[in-house]
Amino acid sequence: MTDEVLSQYRQSIDNIDAALVFLLAERFKITKQVGTYKAQVGLPPADPEREAEQLARLRSLAESANLDPEFSAKFQRFILDEVIRHHVRIADEAAD
Repeated sequence: MTDEVLSQYRQSIDNIDAALVFLLAERFKITKQVGTYKAQVGLPPADPEREAEQLARLRSLAESANLDPEFSAKFQRFILDEVIRHHVRIADEAAD
């Protein structure tokens, strides 16, 4: 038995998920470039001040979008931690 309404909702969710994956891929392409640049000029992989600014900015955006700001902060922290991990790896590779 097919529920057409549910199928349409699920198709929309699938489309959004695909967009999110491609957006994250683009974001990580750029953050890889940032990590390479930081390694070249001797900057540390993490920038706590920038991270705090980003988290505050995205919390505000989440509130404006009626998205749970705690969820938004957790999601952004996950992304930031992954970016930092990549930047540390890039710095380590550049030092070798």
